[in-house]
Amino acid sequence: MTLLLSGVATGPGSIKNRIITIARGRILAQTLKRLGLAVCSVAPVLLASPALASTQGTLGATSTGSVQITVSVPSRVQITGLTDITLANVDPGAEARKPQDTCVWSNTATKGYTITATGSGTGGAFTLASGSLTPVTYAVAWSQQSGQTTGTALVPATASAGFVSTAVLPGCATAPTTTSSLVVSIAPAQLQTMASLTNYTGTLTLLVNPL
Repeated sequence: MTLLLSGVATGPGSIKNRIITIARGRILAQTLKRLGLAVCSVAPVLLASPALASTQGTLGATSTGSVQITVSVPSRVQITGLTDITLANVDPGAEARKPQDTCVWSNTATKGYTITATGSGTGGAFTLASGSLTPVTYAVAWSQQSGQTTGTALVPATASAGFVSTAVLPGCATAPTTTSSLVVSIAPAQLQTMASLTNYTGTLTLLVNPL
C-alpha cells in the first residue's frame, strides 16, 4: 500500500524513501570518515608510548611478577688537586713558570670537558695587581696529561677546546692520581715592570664543563 504525504509518494519504493536512504548513507559515510581520522590521529600517540615490560603474577600457591628497572645520571665533572702558586724572588731576566698536576673527572661517554680560565683583572684578564702599581700580565696553559710544563694556551674568560680525562673516579681516588697539568707563566718583559720586594697578587678561576 502507498501513502501520500503532501502529494509525494512515501512507500518503500518511492522516490522520497530512496532520497532518505541516500541521505542516511552519506551521513554514515561522513561519520565513519570522521571516526577514521580521529583513530588515525590517536594512533601515533599510542605507538609512541613505551611498551610496559612489567609482568603480573597469576593467582596460585605462588605468584611471580617482574619489573623493568631503568636508571640514568646527569653529566658531571670535578676538578681537584689545585694548590696556590707562589713565585718568590724570581729572576726578572728569565721567564717564571710554575706547572702543577691536577685531576679532572668527567662522567660523559667521551670523558670530555672544557676549561674556562678567568683572571681577576678587568674583563677576566690574567693580571696580578699591587695597589696603584701597573698590573702584571701572566699566561695560562692547560694539558690533558699530567707532568707537563707546556700546554694549550687559554684565553681569558673563554671556553677551551675539548680535553679528555683519564680519571676513573672523582678526585682521582684510584689510579691515575692526576690527569692534567695547569701551567702559569710570566714573561721577562712583565717581570721587569714590577717594583722590587713587592707582592703582586690575583685570583685564577677555572670552570670545568662536561663535554
